[in-house]
This record gives sequence, structure tokens and C-alpha cells, in this order.
Amino acid sequence: MPQSARLLNPILIVGCIIITVSFAVRASFGVFQIPIADEFGWLRTDFSMAIAIQNLAWGIGQPIFGAIAERIGDRKAIIFGALTYAAGMVLSAWSVTPFGHQAYAWLVGFGIAGTGFGVVLAVVGRASTDKNRSMSLAIVTAAGSFGQVIGAPAAEWLLTFLPWQQVFLVFAAAILALVLILPFMRAPKPVARSELEESMGQILGKALRDPSYALIALGFFSCGYQLGFITAHFPAFVTEMCGPIQPGGVLHSIGITTTSALGAIAISLIGLANIGGTLLAGWAGNHFPKKYLLATVYTGRTIAAAAFILFPITPLTVIVFSLVMGSLWLATIPLTSGLVAHLFGLRYMGTLYGIVFLSHQIGSFLGIWLGGRMYDQYGDYTLVWWIGVGIGAFSAIVHLPIRENRSEAFAVA
Repeated sequence: MPQSARLLNPILIVGCIIITVSFAVRASFGVFQIPIADEFGWLRTDFSMAIAIQNLAWGIGQPIFGAIAERIGDRKAIIFGALTYAAGMVLSAWSVTPFGHQAYAWLVGFGIAGTGFGVVLAVVGRASTDKNRSMSLAIVTAAGSFGQVIGAPAAEWLLTFLPWQQVFLVFAAAILALVLILPFMRAPKPVARSELEESMGQILGKALRDPSYALIALGFFSCGYQLGFITAHFPAFVTEMCGPIQPGGVLHSIGITTTSALGAIAISLIGLANIGGTLLAGWAGNHFPKKYLLATVYTGRTIAAAAFILFPITPLTVIVFSLVMGSLWLATIPLTSGLVAHLFGLRYMGTLYGIVFLSHQIGSFLGIWLGGRMYDQYGDYTLVWWIGVGIGAFSAIVHLPIRENRSEAFAVA
């Protein structure tokens, strides 16, 4: 099957739907922090650890599912991921101990890996022309942002008339429904003859010996830390730290009457702003060096996080921060995955990107776990925010030495 010359094609559309549903559920877990902790009287660390483990499992599972997709087929890998994801949600719904949630979080995390960026971006990347690839990857990434737009508010809305356990079951059913659209996702085989002649071990060996690949992985750690911490803790942070919603004000007039609702809306606004930011990153990735674009994104995040903590936390600053951070939120995904594909080819893109993504998820694990740990110890999240600022600055710097010319990257192997 030849690469599609059209930007929009069935593979891209189905990929967007899968990513939207997977990320809508994944982005909603921060909304459950307070309801679950209040019901069982848990410390903030307990449920935070479950979300942290989920993100770590996602990272570990990403190269595994990438390899499964490359060995036995993309659609089979996604089916396995959806079944694992739904099983983790169902079992979590009936768990009443921190250990149970933390154990089943491994299933949820592996399920996200099987229905997430690693597998889907590789499929879409192979189905795209060189001209369209960066934008195609950006569109799929933006679909993840759309999932974030609807996920947290949907969870908050469902919690108004359903217990959190039943909301988990509703989300499990939505994930299983993804299997129904997979027949439309028949991806082409990789293209370049030279790539077909090289084994996974050969390509992986080249990548692991390439300093640029290591720098990409190190830089992605910061992305995971910031995204993991904010997704898991920002709704609770806003609920507890933000000033009250003023009656008769703009927010109150559009139905946002509590800081709890504002916390969920903030996650949604991040996702909404990121749709535009990610599409812009995809366009820019076709015209400018990706390493400089990535350095710019991380610099912007660092400045935004530092300014947010330095100013008083009010409904206005929450909204402004959400929009600014959102415009930079997943802009790293099409640039990072596109850089990996550019340097090492499409044949084993899922596995190679999955390994880089593991670094992202280790950062995510640390951000989520530290958020809960520091909150329980100090009663606020301030130190965790400042650690994120420092790590973001580090990521901006480490992208600068990356050698983006493909021939140079292969020459070091």
C-alpha cells in the first residue's frame, strides 16, 4: 500500500479517535484525587502513587507495544492495549486499598501504552508522505489534547450523579469501543529498502550509540515531569490554593462556581490551547530545525511555570497559566517523534520512540510521586513546582547540541 499523498486519510482519522479516547480517560485521573482520598481517608501520596505507577508502566510498556506492533501488527497491539486498559479500569473500580489501586495502575499504564502515541504515531508516520509527516504527527498529537479537553470535565460532570467507581466503568466501556473502528486502520509497510535490510537490533544499536539520541531522551524527561505533575495535581492544587470564585463575575456567569470545577476546566483549557500549539509545532517542524523548536518550547514552559508560582494564585492567573502552558503542552510530541523518525527511519520508529518515551514517563512518575510526597510533608506543592522549573531549563539546554542531520547521526554508529 503506497503512502497516502493526502494529509487526511482513514488511518489518520482512526488514529485520532483512538488517541482522543485514550487520552480523555488518562487526563481525568487528577479529578479523582480528592473524591477517592476523601472516601477512604487516604493520604494524598496513596492515590498519587497509583497515578505515578500508571505513568511509569506507560513508559515501560511503550517500547514493548512498539515492538509488538512491529512484529505481529499494529491493530493487534492496539486491541491488546485496549483490553489491558479496560481491565485495569474495571479492577480499579472495585479496589478499596491503596495497594490495589497501585497494582491495577500497571494494567492501566500498559493499556495507555498500547493505545497511545508510540503505536499510533508510528502507524500514522508510515502512512504519511515526507511532506505531510510532521503535520500528520501534529494532528494526532492534537487529538490527544482534544481528549484532555473533554476528559477532565466529563469526569467532573459524571461525578455529579455517579460514584467514582461507576465513572471508571463508563470509561472502560469507552476504551473497549475502540476495537470496533480498527478495521479501518490498515497501515502500509515501511518504505525504504535500506531500512528493511536492517534488523531491529542494528537500528537500536545505532541509536543507543548516538549521543543525539541520548540527548533527546534526557530532554524528554522534563516534559514528563511537568505534564505528569500538572495532570495529576493541578485540579487539587487549584481547588485548595485558588481564591474564591466571585459571585456575579465572569466565571460565575458561565457556570464555574467552585474552585473544584475551575480545576477541571483548567486541565481542559490546557488541552484546548494545545490543539493550536501542537498544530503550529507540526507546521514549524517542516520549516525549521526541530532541536531549536524544542529548546524554545522548554524555555517557554520554564518561564510560564516560574511566573505562575511567583504571582498570587487567583482564578485569572489559573486561566492565563493554563492557556500559556497549554500552547506548549504536547508541542514536544510531533517534534520529538519526528526527530527520531528523521534520524533513524520509520521501520522501527515505534520501538525507538518508545524508549525515548520511557525517559518521559520516568520524569512523569517523579513529578506525580513528588507532588503527593511533598504535599503530605509540607502541605503545599511549591517545592515541586520549582524543581520543575529547574528541570525545564535543563531540557532547553540539552537539545542544543543535537545533530539533526541524518547522515551525521548514522555516521557515529
